[in-house]
Amino acid sequence: MESRKFATNSEEETIALGRQLAPELSGVVLLIGDLGAGKTTLAKGIVEGSGAAEVEAVSSPTYTLIHEYGNVHHVDLYRLDEEREVARLGLEELFDRGGLILLEWAERFPRLLPVNRTEIRLRRTGDDSREITVSVTR
Repeated sequence: MESRKFATNSEEETIALGRQLAPELSGVVLLIGDLGAGKTTLAKGIVEGSGAAEVEAVSSPTYTLIHEYGNVHHVDLYRLDEEREVARLGLEELFDRGGLILLEWAERFPRLLPVNRTEIRLRRTGDDSREITVSVTR
């Protein structure tokens, strides 16, 4: 598994990192981190860097569960507690359709995830600073 680390010191830098990473991302991407770690902020940059939507159009799908921006799907599983709830979302169909799938809180349901994926772990290191680790498993 290859792994790279990045540090950001503001929301703007986290969005910029997302834009930078976007061209190399495909398939399923897990965004992993505690509440407030910057998952949605990074997703904003990834979506924009993919050419799917402007940063301002991207928001957390916490209550709607899935936002679709062209060929990018942004999914938030935070409010779900059981695998059967996740299964009803149709993630397998999303995985089969291709495109880019950004999954927040998916690490809570490891049995439902494909083996081939990218994991991006975000960790707060200060009020505005983050350590971001990108790992690809194939």
